[in-house]
Amino acid sequence: MAIQPIRLFGDPVLRTRATEVTTYDKELRRLVADLTDTMLDAPGAGLAAPQIGVGLRVFTWNVGGEVGHLINPVLALSEEVQDGPEGCLSIPGLSWDCTRALSVVATGFDMYGEPVRIEGSETLARAIQHETDHLDGILFVDRLDTEARRLAMKEIREADWFATEKPTVRLSPHRTNGLGF
Repeated sequence: MAIQPIRLFGDPVLRTRATEVTTYDKELRRLVADLTDTMLDAPGAGLAAPQIGVGLRVFTWNVGGEVGHLINPVLALSEEVQDGPEGCLSIPGLSWDCTRALSVVATGFDMYGEPVRIEGSETLARAIQHETDHLDGILFVDRLDTEARRLAMKEIREADWFATEKPTVRLSPHRTNGLGF
């Protein structure tokens, strides 16, 4: 297992919808391990495969000491909402208040292809929604209201890590069946 570089805001992989996983093999298990190691090292509450340059619908989370992963997630969101601070490993050091569903029921699969159902509220619900958005090419700043998004983009452009040039694209060490970025 290896810690992978995390792609930063501006990298096109973060705006590309990830493809469904169809093969549950050793390579997929290695991807889940790399996502987990990278997330824990960062540290973060979650990490999606596109954030390490792999265009597959896989993410990990670490909330309240519970570490897990989900493949090909489908979400059912509560109508009740929560507002609170949200950050992203691809937008390091910055956070803004973001509205999310208060609770979520997520279904999908584990790394062995077994069905999984996860029910979460508050922080876990926020993390699951955030990471699933990554799989759809959506960043949480897209969910901010117009004024908050304008201010967020200004802060991002002023951040030390923000590249004014086209981001460097690294090849994934994982077999991605042509879906790696």
